[in-house]
Amino acid sequence: MSDPAEPRPVDGAAFARLMAPLGPFEARPELAVAVSGGRDSLSLSLLAHEWSTGRGGRVLALIVDHGLRPEAAREASETANLLQGRGIESLVLRWAGPKPQAGLQEAARVARYRLLRDVCRERGILHLLVAHHADDQAETIAMRAARASGPDGLAGMAALVEWPEVRLLRPLLPVPRARLSATLVLRGIAWIDDPSNIDPRFERARLRLAGAIEAGQPDADRVRADREVRAARAGAALLQSREDGSVAIDRVSLGRLPPDTRTRLVSRVVQALGGGHHPPRRDRLDRALVRMSAVPNRGKSGRGEDFTLSGCQFALRQAVGSRQLEWIVRPENGRKGRQPLIPAAFFACDPAAATHVWS
Repeated sequence: MSDPAEPRPVDGAAFARLMAPLGPFEARPELAVAVSGGRDSLSLSLLAHEWSTGRGGRVLALIVDHGLRPEAAREASETANLLQGRGIESLVLRWAGPKPQAGLQEAARVARYRLLRDVCRERGILHLLVAHHADDQAETIAMRAARASGPDGLAGMAALVEWPEVRLLRPLLPVPRARLSATLVLRGIAWIDDPSNIDPRFERARLRLAGAIEAGQPDADRVRADREVRAARAGAALLQSREDGSVAIDRVSLGRLPPDTRTRLVSRVVQALGGGHHPPRRDRLDRALVRMSAVPNRGKSGRGEDFTLSGCQFALRQAVGSRQLEWIVRPENGRKGRQPLIPAAFFACDPAAATHVWS
């Protein structure tokens, strides 16, 4: 009889429940999984492989060698061999070129996601799974609290993030690290511990060494994922893309959205068209939303309502062939947006929903 105090491994049924709210998926889902060789990503790759192949799909494990430690290349090769022995196709990606002296972890993170996204785009894979779990989430919230982040920051990492070329999924956010360890122990699989995880030079490692972080609340992750999905669906319904690169938003329909959905949608529009790495500052976004909701002065041309926000121009104009007013949003002169507003990947499993989306 098992000890009830011991952590329970994650089985196929539990993983299916974790994946359920992160859809839609294809009838035969193809997934990419970011794998480091540690317990978290190894567990995720095995569980995702079983989940996908059970539905006629497949998994591609993407192993990033950052080239920061002499043994990294060997570890990447060993991890690839382990996974291939389990029937999982693997690809080792290498971060080439000089490495910065300052901000090394952030630079490595940016490089890692660039490599992962590039492969997903080239292979046409719509879902990229990463192995952040409940302990990671608690650490993230603690670090953001120390920096006085806003409500979204204190909600932690999102379980689902829509990018232009791929959907980033974090199915393990409700799962503590101990259960992932138990999952591998049950299967007799050894893992590699990255020494940077306990290197006191890095903030996250210092939190782990302090041992004062409690696991986060899974409900908060699900709530945030639901909000992101609602914003994406609202964008598909309301946004009209134009050949000149601008986007039109019906003023009345925008005003009918719930406040949180409206805020997320306008933030997404601004970040996409303005080309910024981060959403607009919340205070500036709130002021913009007040202006967009105000009753327009019908006695003027509408140009008096125009304003700018984070690299975007907002102009209130009458819709062609209609008396309805719409907000036209375009990049400021000399700027280029870097991504579509609502990623085509979001609608890949339901093409009929993508009426107003460019890819």
